[in-house]
Amino acid sequence: MEKITTVEQLKTICIAQQEAEKQERVSILVCGGTGCQSSDSQKIVENLRSELAAQGLEDMVEVVRTGCFGFCEKGPIVKILPDNTFYTQVKPEDAKEIVESHIMNNEKVQRLLYLDPKTNEHISDSKHMDFYKKQQRVALRNCGYIDPENIKDYIRQEGYQALAKCITRLTPEEVIEEVKKSGLRGRGGAGFPTGLKWQFARGYQSEQKYVVCNADEGDPGAFMDRSILEGDPHSIVEAMAICGYAIGASEGRVYIRAEYPLAIQRLEKAIESARECGLLGEHILGTDFSFDIQISFGAGAFVCGEETALIHSMEGNRGEPTTKPPFPAESGYWGKPTNVNNVETFANVPVIFLKGADWFSSIGTEKSKGTKVFALAGKINNVGLIEVPMGTTLREVIFDIGGGIKNGKKFKAAQTGGPSGGCLTEKDLDTPIDFDSLVAKGSMMGSGGLIVMDEDDCMPSVARFYLEFTEEESCGKCTPCRVGTKRLSELLKDITQGKGTMEHIAELKRLSQVIKDTALCGLGQTAPNPVLSTLAAFEDEYIAHVNGHCPAGKCTALLKFYIDPEKCKGCTLCARNCPVNAIEGTVRNPHSILQEKCIKCGTCMDKCKFGAIVKK
Repeated sequence: MEKITTVEQLKTICIAQQEAEKQERVSILVCGGTGCQSSDSQKIVENLRSELAAQGLEDMVEVVRTGCFGFCEKGPIVKILPDNTFYTQVKPEDAKEIVESHIMNNEKVQRLLYLDPKTNEHISDSKHMDFYKKQQRVALRNCGYIDPENIKDYIRQEGYQALAKCITRLTPEEVIEEVKKSGLRGRGGAGFPTGLKWQFARGYQSEQKYVVCNADEGDPGAFMDRSILEGDPHSIVEAMAICGYAIGASEGRVYIRAEYPLAIQRLEKAIESARECGLLGEHILGTDFSFDIQISFGAGAFVCGEETALIHSMEGNRGEPTTKPPFPAESGYWGKPTNVNNVETFANVPVIFLKGADWFSSIGTEKSKGTKVFALAGKINNVGLIEVPMGTTLREVIFDIGGGIKNGKKFKAAQTGGPSGGCLTEKDLDTPIDFDSLVAKGSMMGSGGLIVMDEDDCMPSVARFYLEFTEEESCGKCTPCRVGTKRLSELLKDITQGKGTMEHIAELKRLSQVIKDTALCGLGQTAPNPVLSTLAAFEDEYIAHVNGHCPAGKCTALLKFYIDPEKCKGCTLCARNCPVNAIEGTVRNPHSILQEKCIKCGTCMDKCKFGAIVKK
């Protein structure tokens, strides 16, 4: 693509691409996110192109590999435009039927359409699916719709028009005021006002300033930022350039963990394409504004999601946080004024300038404007990536969009905010999801991970899982986090192994509060949240563990397997499969389990055909 040197040229290309899209041409969009790629979506693309070529249709039908559609539970996904047909769980071998039936004969492939579990009817248009009805895609607006590696696709969606507007029609101060007016708050966890953050960075004078994009997404079960980078990397490039203009920076850095190879590949391609087109580099669009972006790789340390630790890692030092002030806006990367925002925050910036701050602030609640992207995971039917207006309730997310709990089980809790968040229970289902409401409930927004649990989950074990994670990820710089998380983990281990006492529970509460009050950074200060929130809502489960019983039947050390003599037929199948010969009995007579020998592996229960074995 030729170099773009003026705003008029950019607009001309945009209009030309939009006109080309209006031509009667069929587009087959294939999800190319990490999840669908792991299920051979790339092979689907290849097979579709091969079939179209065999039928002489390659010039009439385009196959586009896109970013994530969000409905990961039903992937790989293939969507056909302009009729908006939505195919789910597509396999590479389905390509031939899609081309022959849908493309050539205009007959939808019924077996690949989404089957509504409520009505048992096939739905062909995603607009009518419960999963999408309550969503509003702002940060994800282009994901699943454009080819993330084709800059023309992004320009067709008015890409780089926001940057052009900012650098040719607005002063840096006006740009900052527009972001402030929008009410955009940081989507990385704490929710600090984005415009105010930019204003602080602009206020410090220096010959060099930096814009940093935090793409070090490390929460268990979280994949929001990764999906945005995989599906719409140019929006991040454009937003960083806008931020650079606003604060007076000429250089940008994206700090991304090396475990995200596809996101890295597409981001590198976007940066390269933007440079070639003159949208990064010297004198962008013929103005005096120059800005370029480099990528820095992280090794996957969770603590490097904290901005000062991230900056130290970028400088080649150990990723450890430092006391603030000074904040990065005053002294950040190489001691220069630096603005740090995460991927999702930046993804909202271009649309604010395209549609206006008033439009953006009309979405959401009074103090939490816009939308929020969540990664739905755990015991939920519709696992996937969603985006909803701030203020949407937890009930709507879990039961309307998420489709409820798997296998008809009862909802028990949802962990929001990852390891730094807390558990919300059934009484919290009508809580609006926004920054302040979640904090009031003892949780937090975090980056957007939302893990759903059912009646079979053990809450002390859940807390133990998160504490083991934060213990492992602690940088070790401050004693409250280094020693405190280890001690919390040890206490939880004792409780879940049947070695706990009531004193252990009291110690959990006391130590958690000390860590919250004294740890150096956000990782340590929020590490006790899973313990405190599960204790607040499920203290009875902790007490049951102290009394030698796991109500959920998950803690192996507290389990006991029994054989119901009334159901046992004496078939000996359990005894023959027990790896430690812990079952005794004779043929056609009830058997029994020797508790002192049982290793609680559950093999006997799996093998029993009569439901005679129970665990308590």
